[in-house]
Amino acid sequence: MAAHIPNDLLQAYRRKTFRLAPGTRLQNLNDAVAFVEARGFVTLWPIQSVDLPNLWTAAAGDRPVASEHDDPGHITWGWKDEMLNKRKWYYGKLLRGKATIVSLDVIPYFYALSDRVGEVDDYRLAYEDGHLTYESLRVAEALLKNGPQHTIQLRRLSHLSASQSKSRFNKALSDLQRGLWIVPVGIAKAGAWRYAFIYELFDRWFSNVAARARHITLAAARTELTRRYLDSVGVSTAKNIGRLFRWRLKQTQTALNTLAGEKLAVLCEEECWATARLLG
Repeated sequence: MAAHIPNDLLQAYRRKTFRLAPGTRLQNLNDAVAFVEARGFVTLWPIQSVDLPNLWTAAAGDRPVASEHDDPGHITWGWKDEMLNKRKWYYGKLLRGKATIVSLDVIPYFYALSDRVGEVDDYRLAYEDGHLTYESLRVAEALLKNGPQHTIQLRRLSHLSASQSKSRFNKALSDLQRGLWIVPVGIAKAGAWRYAFIYELFDRWFSNVAARARHITLAAARTELTRRYLDSVGVSTAKNIGRLFRWRLKQTQTALNTLAGEKLAVLCEEECWATARLLG
């Protein structure tokens, strides 16, 4: 029989995992690092229609991201910038192509599910297979040849400086981040805003992730990420989990069935799944 999860029980659980309970808000960078390590992966800001802990809400409370630059909640932006060159977590446009922060314990599971084969230049294979654009190839080649570059210089080196190339260049940056080929590693005072990300090839920056991911099977990676996600949100559906990670329904269902067999997840009413922690 499917379990019934009272809404007040679910909301109380999320107040803990999203750090909304009184006295649990993030106060400093050490709190933020501990939060990411506890959850495995979070987003920088809330994402519409996605249930997932995020740095903004955990620090500023359950309210919209402020447009005012001096809002105290924007301390999270400073934390993100400060951590870019520390190799203490992964930051990049990953889930839904949005700013995502992943603990170093969990990033190998994402890597295991990517198109990566563990070679610093395997973006060439992805391009040949039609998974990356020519602009993405240019950007990655520029980084391979020249080392870390800020956005303005990277556009020049990729021969994408023309105004009509801007959208294709930005798409290349997003696609390469989502595929774990490149990663932001710092901030440069460049461009009109005196603020530009510095990018590097993922495998040169996180040199041990490929080796750590090598022995993680696809099924094991999906199961672990599903477990981490359910532990964070309490309850979700196979459809929503698959949409978040871009998995087929059968793949998601297999991961959920594995967790159920290990008594780590429970089938609920209305085709929902709950972490066993919610009921224990």
